[in-house]
Amino acid sequence: MIKNPVKFRLLLIAPVVLMFLFMVEEGVTSMGVDKRQEVKYRTSFGQCPSRAAGTLTLQLIKSFEKNKSLKDVKTKIVKDKLDEKHFISSYKIKYDPLKKYLHFQYECPEPLMKVQIYKEGGLESYEAILVENGKLFDPTYEVLLRTENKLNYELPFLALPVGEMDEKIQKDITKLVGGMPLKFRKKLAEVIINEDKELTIILSLNNHPSSVFMGLDEWSVKMTKLEKIVKYMELQNKIPAIINLTNSKKVVVKFNDKF
Repeated sequence: MIKNPVKFRLLLIAPVVLMFLFMVEEGVTSMGVDKRQEVKYRTSFGQCPSRAAGTLTLQLIKSFEKNKSLKDVKTKIVKDKLDEKHFISSYKIKYDPLKKYLHFQYECPEPLMKVQIYKEGGLESYEAILVENGKLFDPTYEVLLRTENKLNYELPFLALPVGEMDEKIQKDITKLVGGMPLKFRKKLAEVIINEDKELTIILSLNNHPSSVFMGLDEWSVKMTKLEKIVKYMELQNKIPAIINLTNSKKVVVKFNDKF
């Protein structure tokens, strides 16, 4: 028989209060700073998909907790190519042993284009995403970015002859498209390299196609001219059907009467 019901109630309430306080502490730390064996950590995802960066962080924390060694963590990243698998272009990992504070900072590249890559023989192909550092990422990267509203416009397509995605073309296209202002880049619908290595750009201007012939060379110079031409035409409420820039010293613009 319990002689003091007040004390009994306090004994029942105490564990509930302690559990509540524990839940509150866990809730606060999970919003960016977490505790694992007395080690706090914080993550900065930048423009990376949080799902991919978060998965990577959990793997690295698990690795760090074994020996409390940053060297082991960085070795694991390189050995297992974790940065490539999680779409990371650069990262910084810092640890303060006095405060027991671990900080992960990630950066991810901006997606530029969709590209169809043909395997040897040209019978099979797969789609990839060309990003600003010139690498080709799995299409999952685009899906993750869109899911988190970190990509809200359509990516243009890069069309190539079978087997023509060599390093030089990849580098040249990356430099050309990556150097465009985002406002202009959003007007791109398709970028085409033909068998003679000539460049053609299809623009979407007010939902109307406009073909731009860039020729074999001087693409950067011609692109600067193209941006000025498009800006002027838009101010005049005109949509060119064809812009011929194959000769950088002579610009030919043709209009479609239907527009």
